[in-house]
Amino acid sequence: MPMMEAIGQAAMQFPRLPSLEGKVALVTGASRGTGKGIALALGAAGATVYVTGRSIRGGQRTEGLPGTVEMTAEEVTNHGGYGIAVKCDHTVLGDVERLFEKITKSHDRLDLLVNNVWGGFEQFEPNEFSAPFWELPFRHWHGMFTVGLRSQLLASHFAVPLMLKRKSGVIVHVTAWDDFHYLGNLYYDVAKMALNRMSFAIGLELKEHGIASLALAPGQVRTERVMAMYATTERDYHKEPSLRGSESTAYAGIAVAHLAADNKVLEKTSGIYRVAQLAEEYGFEDIGSVVGPTAA
Repeated sequence: MPMMEAIGQAAMQFPRLPSLEGKVALVTGASRGTGKGIALALGAAGATVYVTGRSIRGGQRTEGLPGTVEMTAEEVTNHGGYGIAVKCDHTVLGDVERLFEKITKSHDRLDLLVNNVWGGFEQFEPNEFSAPFWELPFRHWHGMFTVGLRSQLLASHFAVPLMLKRKSGVIVHVTAWDDFHYLGNLYYDVAKMALNRMSFAIGLELKEHGIASLALAPGQVRTERVMAMYATTERDYHKEPSLRGSESTAYAGIAVAHLAADNKVLEKTSGIYRVAQLAEEYGFEDIGSVVGPTAA
């Protein structure tokens, strides 16, 4: 086994999680980063987890970053769940249709959709994020709104019919939120606020059907992209002042596992919740060092 994959398959040490055995989940954009952390936590809770993304073994990887859908799915299984890798470009209608046809044929149910797919940070040049909007290349609109917002709506559109069959389910939209303070980039700010509003509206329409929709806001997360930007590792990240107080990729996953197991989750529908807020409510902490692939 190549060294990178051996490293990638080392187990995260999750705390005791509520059981999700028998549950079927889909985590979009889970080749790496927060999506991967969420998928692994759900696996550790015993769920069957569909893992989607564009990065596949032997093929292209998004911006050359480490991680593939197959690697994440294997790690889900190693953690006690059952991981299923599906290559899917969530901007392509046909890909999304085939994904849900596969879920329907194999399981005919979906208990949890985690809308994590997000292309908003792709192709950003150094210091470009903080540039005034009139100087930003318009290509970033595509990343924020098509690869981000539209992709999450598309997945929700196909997920709901599966949830309606059982009149239950949870849709989690991974977002950013800062009490309506500006998020530092016009495209990013507008896209995330639109995502939060979409989650709110979806929740209103689905509540009478027993399906919850909510937005989940991690803090600063130590994703592969972030660690590469600071040229650091999980072992040494605390030496970087900007990363002190940052969150592991698994922290949001532990929160999602608790949400999926909460029989009163419908009371949270249409809300926006910080991961740290849910940690206090459900009584969990972030894990220690996160082991994952560190090189492409």
